[in-house]
Amino acid sequence: MPFSKLANPIEVALARAALDRAWAELKDDPDLMLGSDEAERLRLAGIVAGLAPLAIDEDDLVANAIDHFVQGCRNQSPRLAS
Repeated sequence: MPFSKLANPIEVALARAALDRAWAELKDDPDLMLGSDEAERLRLAGIVAGLAPLAIDEDDLVANAIDHFVQGCRNQSPRLAS
C-alpha cells in the first residue's frame, strides 16, 4: 500500500480519509477511469501518499489529489487534453 511510506500516524489517517473523499468524487466519471477501478484507486492512493506530507489539511489534500489525478488522465488520454 502506498501509505506505508508515511511514518506519521496522523498523516496516514489524513491520507486514508482524503483518498476516500477523492475517490468518491472521481470514481463515477467514465472519462477519468482509464483502467479498472482497482488500478485507478491504487493510482490515486499513490498520488495521495505523495502529497500527504505537503498538505495543509484534508481539504487541501483532496483538492490537490483530484487535480493531479485529472491531469494524469489528460496526459494519458488525447480526448481529455482540451
